Amino acid sequence: MPENKENLEKRSPVVVVLGHVDHGKTTLLDWIRKTKTAEKEAGGITQSIGAYEIIHNGERITFLDTPGHEAFKAMRLRGAKVADMAILVVASDEGLKPQTEESIRILKETKTPYVIAFTKTDLPTANIEKIQNDLTAKEVLLEGRGGDVSWQAVSGKTGEGVNELLDLVLLLAEFLDLTFDPGIDARGFVIECRKDPRQGNIATVIVKNGVLKPGIVIKTLTADGKIKILEDYAGRTAEGLKPSSPALVIGFNNLPQIGEEFVVGEGKLTPLIAEATVLAEKEKQELKPAVLKADVSGSLEVLKDIFSDKVNILESSAGEITDGDIKTAISGKAFIIAFRTKMNRLAEGYAKNQQVKIIDSDIIYDLIEQVGDYLDTFKEEEASGKLKVLKIFGKSGSEQTIGGEVVEGAIQNNRRITVSRNNIELGEGRIINLQENKVDVQEVKAGSQGGLLVESSIVIKPGDEISQRAVK
Repeated sequence: MPENKENLEKRSPVVVVLGHVDHGKTTLLDWIRKTKTAEKEAGGITQSIGAYEIIHNGERITFLDTPGHEAFKAMRLRGAKVADMAILVVASDEGLKPQTEESIRILKETKTPYVIAFTKTDLPTANIEKIQNDLTAKEVLLEGRGGDVSWQAVSGKTGEGVNELLDLVLLLAEFLDLTFDPGIDARGFVIECRKDPRQGNIATVIVKNGVLKPGIVIKTLTADGKIKILEDYAGRTAEGLKPSSPALVIGFNNLPQIGEEFVVGEGKLTPLIAEATVLAEKEKQELKPAVLKADVSGSLEVLKDIFSDKVNILESSAGEITDGDIKTAISGKAFIIAFRTKMNRLAEGYAKNQQVKIIDSDIIYDLIEQVGDYLDTFKEEEASGKLKVLKIFGKSGSEQTIGGEVVEGAIQNNRRITVSRNNIELGEGRIINLQENKVDVQEVKAGSQGGLLVESSIVIKPGDEISQRAVK
C-alpha cells in the first residue's frame, strides 16, 4: 500500500552515535539513559549494536550506539544507513583519530545529517579550539566557522552540555520533517539477530514506517515468519510499535541477515547494499581455513569483516560450538575462531580427542591478537620495503590509484601497508593491485617504479611514504 500524504504523522528521529574507540560514546549515552552499561562491557568497549529510547522535552528520541573499535567498520556503516541523523563524538583531549575520520567519511557517503559532540570537556587537557581547526582541515565546516554543522561541548560524567546537545538533535529532526503513515504495512531494518534455545529466532528491528503489530506475517529477503511475540526495547510486551521504535521480534522461521529491510504483508523489499571485500578464490585457498562462531549474528558479521582477508572461512554461524562445527573443522583441516560463545559438552570432548585448535575470547581485540599470533606461525618470510609516492592518478571511495618509486627493499601485492607523511604514521591500508610497466606483478623491487591500487581511509598525497614490514 503506497504512502498517503494526507495521513502522515510526525515521527521521532533515529540517531546513530559514531566516533573513535574510548572517545566517550557509551558514557554519554549512559548519562542520557541514566544507566551504567559501560561498566558492564567486556574490555570497556561496546561490542554489539544497541537501540534505546529516551524522552527529552516531551519528545522521543531513538539512539543506536555503534562500536568505535576499528574492527566494527561494518556495524558502524550499517548504523549510519539505518539512522536519520548522527552524533559524531570527538574527545576534546585527543582530537581526530582513524575511526573519527572514517566516521566522517561514512556520514558523507551516506549523506546522513549530523551534529558533533565534543566529549571529555571536564578534563584539563581538553582543547576544543584545536579540534575545530582539525575538523575544518577535513572539510567539516562548523557553525560559526563558515559552515552549518552544529556542535556542543559535553561531559558524559557531569552531564554538562547534554541537554543542549539533545536540543540540537530535536532541532535537526524538526528541520528534516520526519513523518510516517500509520495506515500502511510496517517496514524497517534488522539491526541484530540471534538464536535462543528456548524462544527460537530473535531479531531486533527498527520500525521506519507503518505500525508493527504481533500476529502478522513478516519477511526479509532471506527470512520470513509470523510475529509470535513483539516487545519494545525495554522487553515489555507491545500491541503495536510506531516508527522510530526499536522492537524485538520472535517468530522468524530462520535468522534474517543483519541490515536487511523487513516488511509485513505484501510490501516489496529493497536490499540494503553493504560494503564488502571479495577475495579471489586463489588467494582464499592459500589462507588458513577457519570456522567462525559468535554469540549473535551482529557479532558474526564483525568476525567476517575482521578475518575475511586473513583466513579462508569455511563456515560461520551464531550460537554455541557444536559437534557439527568440530566435524567441519576436522574435514577442512581448520581451526575455530569463537567470540563470546561457549562449547557444548559433546563438542568439548570431541575437540579434545581430535586436537582441534579453538581460539576464543569475549574481547574482540584480544581475539584478533590471539588469531594473529597463531597465523604468524604459518607465515613464510615476507619482504619489507618503502615506496615514495610520486603521483596520484585517481580516487574512488576508499580506493586510490597511485604511482611511486620503491626506495628500499620491495613492495608486495595483497599486503597491508602503513602510510606516513613527514615521518608521522597516518594510518594503514592494503595494496589490492600492483603493476610494473603496466603489467600486473606480485612484487616491485628497490630502484623500480610501480603503479598501485590502494584501499585505505587515508587520503594519500605525493611525497607520502608507503611501507611494508617484514613478517615471519
